Amino acid sequence: MAGKIACILTCAAALGAASSHSREIQLPTETTALRASTLPGYRIAAQKCSICHSADYITLQPPGMSLKQWTAELVKMQHAYGAPIDDEDIKPLAIYFTLTYGDAGTVSDADRLLPGPEPSVAGAPIDVQALLAKNACLSCHALDAKLIGPSYHDVAAKYRGNAEAPTMVGGSIRAGGANKWGPVPMPAFPNLTPLELQVLAAFVLNQP
Repeated sequence: MAGKIACILTCAAALGAASSHSREIQLPTETTALRASTLPGYRIAAQKCSICHSADYITLQPPGMSLKQWTAELVKMQHAYGAPIDDEDIKPLAIYFTLTYGDAGTVSDADRLLPGPEPSVAGAPIDVQALLAKNACLSCHALDAKLIGPSYHDVAAKYRGNAEAPTMVGGSIRAGGANKWGPVPMPAFPNLTPLELQVLAAFVLNQP
């Protein structure tokens, strides 16, 4: 009995020692990129899909998926996994993925002519909260706590007193990138208008 107790204590000590040492895991470098396209869905995919997973996930889907199958996959990602895509994103994304990676014959001529997002009306006020939600900004950033990316408070503190800060932050939002705040890349947002970039940059930089 004493031997069993000693063995249990020894194993518990070994497990405790092992759990006290953190282990760093280095993920492989991202090498796959979405296939570029003029389709509206490409811009949405470049912005929103890369928030949660790499482009490898898309290329590993079964070949020849139809428009109906891609649509069902996107709806599942939206509702079952909480993907940051809106209802109006589903159709253009499904068309892009079907024409680029699936069975293009299942996309009708009418679907191929799906218009892109409407530009912002000049002079119309921009709702920054709606803009943050539409582009899933708060999936990676919080106001005062680090999530996947830095908090907006930390970004504002870094650029405080820099006259070029609005241009620099707006440029970073538009172009995306990595290794400024860590290894996790930020997707690019090329479809944001100059005014939308200005509003977002001002919101970030005005955090206390």
